[in-house]
Amino acid sequence: MEEITNCNHSNDGYFLPHQGVLRPSSITTKLRVVFDASAKTTTGYSLNDLLCAGGVLQDDLFSILTRFRKHEYAFTADISKMFQQIEINPSQRKYLKILWKERPEENIKVFALKTVTYGTTSAPFLATRTLQQLAKDERENFPIASKVLLEDFYMDDCLSGASDINQFMTLKKELGELFLRGGMTLLKWCSSASSESDLYPFNYCEKQSTVKTLGMMWNNCEDAFLFDISTSSSTEFTKRDVLSQIARLFQPLGLFGPVISKAKIFLQRLWLLQIDWSQKLPSDIAQE
Repeated sequence: MEEITNCNHSNDGYFLPHQGVLRPSSITTKLRVVFDASAKTTTGYSLNDLLCAGGVLQDDLFSILTRFRKHEYAFTADISKMFQQIEINPSQRKYLKILWKERPEENIKVFALKTVTYGTTSAPFLATRTLQQLAKDERENFPIASKVLLEDFYMDDCLSGASDINQFMTLKKELGELFLRGGMTLLKWCSSASSESDLYPFNYCEKQSTVKTLGMMWNNCEDAFLFDISTSSSTEFTKRDVLSQIARLFQPLGLFGPVISKAKIFLQRLWLLQIDWSQKLPSDIAQE
C-alpha cells in the first residue's frame, strides 16, 4: 500500500473497514487481514454492490479433485500471497483506501492498497485471469506447467501430479520457473512420493502426513482423502448447535452425502419438538 498525504476526504473513492483474524493452526499466515468491501457508505451502497464479479474461469471443485486421484505421483502446493502479487491500476486505487496508524498515540493516516484485495467481489476473477494470462504468455517456454496452471488450479491451490517420476520432477521444476516469470512463488509443496527418497525435498511425510486442500483433508503418505470432524465434549446442546455442526460438514465430492443426510434428518426431528434455537435439547436427544 502507499500513503496518501493530500487526501481531502472527498466523496471520490471508498474506505475499506478491516480487521485481523487469528488462525494459530495455519502453517504460514497465522494473522490474516480481512477487508470488508460490503460495508455500506452514506450513499446506501458498498464497493461490492457496484463491482462486477467477472465470469468463472477455472474448473469446478469436483473435476479438479477427481482428476487429482488419477496420478501415480500426486502433489499439492499453493501460491504465496497470490492477491498481493497482482497490482491494481493506479487510477482504481482510490476505491481501496484504508485508515491506519502504527500506535494508539499516533495520528490516523490514509493509505491506498496497491494490489488485488481479498474481500472485494472482483478479486477472484482478477487473480485467476492473471494466472491464465501468465500460462498463455509462457506456454512455449513451459508447456507442461502451462497446462497444469490452466487446468489443475483452484484459486491459489494446485492439485496435480504425473504418471512417472521423470515427468513428475520436470513438472515441479517448470512450475517453479513459470511462476517466477510472474513474480510469484509456489509454497507448501506436499507429495505422495516416498519420504525415503532424496528426490523429494519438498515432501512433508515425516513431519506432517495430513494437509488441508480445497476444504478436504489429504493424507499424502497414504494418498487418501480424509474427513476431520470434531464435536464438542459438552453434554448440553441447542438446535443452533446442531445446525452449526451440520454446516461444518463440507464435502465437494459428495462422498459424505449419506452421513450429512442422516444429520439433516435428525435436525428435521428437532422441529417436531417445537423448541427455540437457544433452548437446551432433552437429555436423550442431546445424547444421540
